[in-house]
Amino acid sequence: MAKLVSAEWVAGRIESKEIVVVDPRRPMKYLLGHLPGAINLPMYQAFGADGRLLAPAALAEFIGGKGLGDAATPVLYDSPEGQNAAMLAWTLEYLGRSDVLVLDCFYEHWKEQGREVRYKPVTAKPVAFIARENPAIRATLAEVRDGAGLKLLDLRSPEEFSGERTMGDDAPGHIPGAVNLVWRDFASPPERIIAPAEKIEGMLSGAGVRRGDRIITYCRSGPRAAVGYLALKELGYDVRLFDGSYAEWSRGGLPAEK
Repeated sequence: MAKLVSAEWVAGRIESKEIVVVDPRRPMKYLLGHLPGAINLPMYQAFGADGRLLAPAALAEFIGGKGLGDAATPVLYDSPEGQNAAMLAWTLEYLGRSDVLVLDCFYEHWKEQGREVRYKPVTAKPVAFIARENPAIRATLAEVRDGAGLKLLDLRSPEEFSGERTMGDDAPGHIPGAVNLVWRDFASPPERIIAPAEKIEGMLSGAGVRRGDRIITYCRSGPRAAVGYLALKELGYDVRLFDGSYAEWSRGGLPAEK
């Protein structure tokens, strides 16, 4: 699982060849300022035209092509509210990496602390990235449809959950039996990429989510649910990500609940 590291930890190792700092934001954000030595690996490019996460082989080619290989430990960071870093952290874990680190504060807080930032893009050479799939952290449509013994956590907005607002061709509503917590509430910008444990524990308890539950997070296409996944993993919950999320559920013509 991904581990959080402090700004002090990253600053002390920023020049080390044992780590590679990865900025998963869009290129424009990256060019407006980034951590020293950071390569840009825009997470949105890991999705196909259909909105689905690329297949493992294509993901490996994309990640290696951007300069992240097997030799160095990746250190990810993000801007509020952390969707890019959380989704990349889960993707790397799914592809077999067990050494993923995530800066525990947002880029904006790093900068506000007076720490060094750069503006010139880093040109990274393509390197080999080998995918070793770890299906244990990924929930499939078939598993979610079966639903036996699972606690489904919908991280979309209340309006999407209730069916008041829809996206694309999605059916209004949510997967039957799911409970709703908003993904933004799992972060605490600009200081912390993950909100305090007491707040998250209170949110989960209020939604009827308990330790020992087999939790699956979903949103519409994965990134928002990945924020919840990262937070729950950090707190030691049994959690998986349904990256196909509600878009895949709806495409399958499966029933929705309002």
